[in-house]
Amino acid sequence: MSIKSSKPICIWKLKSFLGEGTLWVPFLNSIFFVDIKKKKILILNTKTNKKKILSVDKEIGFISHIKKNIFILGLKSELRIVDLKNIKILSSIGVELNKPNNRINDGKIDPKGRLWFGTMDNLEKKQSGSLYCLDNHLRLHKVDEKYFIANGPAFLDKNNFYHTDSRKRVIYKIKINDKLEILKKTIFLKFNEIDGSPDGMTTDIRNNLWVCHYRGASISVYDLRGNKIHQINFPAKNITNCTFGGSGNNELFISTARKGMKAKEIKKYPLSGSLFKVKTNLKGKKTISFKSAILAS
Repeated sequence: MSIKSSKPICIWKLKSFLGEGTLWVPFLNSIFFVDIKKKKILILNTKTNKKKILSVDKEIGFISHIKKNIFILGLKSELRIVDLKNIKILSSIGVELNKPNNRINDGKIDPKGRLWFGTMDNLEKKQSGSLYCLDNHLRLHKVDEKYFIANGPAFLDKNNFYHTDSRKRVIYKIKINDKLEILKKTIFLKFNEIDGSPDGMTTDIRNNLWVCHYRGASISVYDLRGNKIHQINFPAKNITNCTFGGSGNNELFISTARKGMKAKEIKKYPLSGSLFKVKTNLKGKKTISFKSAILAS
């Protein structure tokens, strides 16, 4: 089955400095994403087209859903569980408090309802980032380390996933056991400089990998063998994160960024920083919420 996709449609014209962390929440008919550096959570209801912007007090790498209006935020040095209806903080878990120059970057929920996320040097110079998993009992596990820019966990199943170091332009394929220990880690793809850097990623129901190209103005799709089988070009330079959603789960929502762009690049790609949608003939995997017996009550 060959992949077909529409041209990207700009659904929210923005000047996000570092748009990231796309999340589809089905019961709210809404796409959530963040602007890391502007410390914003942005929400678009795709049925009503109602837009909402919430401010937080720290740089925010991602947002994940737990239940109802309760979400988990990946903030600098902290995982914070909040009720977004009244912005009430319910719980907080410190992350790398001994590394003040690090921050949390990308994060996603795996098929078992566990949260995976990476950290990185905020100045993007040191290999001080790590990969973590927050399990269903709210225990934090350090699974891997020595990342410059940890990005885009994307899951094949509960034991196999992709993870990226954007600075190295490498996507790894990682196999873990039930104790969250790495059994195997191999290089799945390495990008050339002309392609930009691999950023956020997601998988569809056929386990194809959809990869955002930062500085590459595109999304590429790869099969399980690493063959490129589709490409979508964008009127934006820095493509940062993507997720499937919509009523049929066959729409791809994409965040972009203006970070590091020169004036002439912005002139060439004026929609950089906006939120886009692409319709496809393939469905994505359904959004999984974080599962925890501790938070179930």
